[in-house]
Amino acid sequence: MRQSIARSVEVLCRVISIVIPTTETASFLIPTLAALVPGAAAGVVREVLLVDGRESADVAEIADAAGCEYLRGPADLGARLRLGAATARMPWLMFLQPAGLAQEGWTREVRGFIDQVERMGALDRRAATFRLALDGFGVAPRLKEAAAVARYALTGRARPEQGLLIHRRFYEALGGHEAGGQSPRRLAARIGRGRLVLLRSQMLLPEG
Repeated sequence: MRQSIARSVEVLCRVISIVIPTTETASFLIPTLAALVPGAAAGVVREVLLVDGRESADVAEIADAAGCEYLRGPADLGARLRLGAATARMPWLMFLQPAGLAQEGWTREVRGFIDQVERMGALDRRAATFRLALDGFGVAPRLKEAAAVARYALTGRARPEQGLLIHRRFYEALGGHEAGGQSPRRLAARIGRGRLVLLRSQMLLPEG
């Protein structure tokens, strides 16, 4: 009985905060947030924070309608991401781009990754990202997707647009996001080869 209760408490703690930096991206947000609904329904996503760099009334309205937290942040991307992480209440952080659409099965993949990392005791040395999928027909999008897989295989890094799932302990140990527009890439470099797991589920992005 005691073990069952402890397990239930452990599961309740195993939830994520999603941080999305926004500027002039209101038109992309509704599909992005809609793709997160399965995660909220499954109890994996506990909160979504929209950290806006322009005090956009449209973004604030969408946040209110969708039940997200709206934060007025600085123009600097790295500072906005850092603000979102500092405000988030959950132990796991997931950073997404405002145009990214998490594809079918992402909730199961995220939960499986978190379960495995916690069993391994690797909270401070493993992070995850999604596979890249581009919304377009023809050869060019497929070549870019293949290039993203090759980049991961060779360098252990992914594009920031693919998203990042990381435990707060690991995030803080790495120093979090620095200032500047290249902050997500620099954080990925600090995570390093072999510590970033490529999930099977995809993040769909507009081509280009």
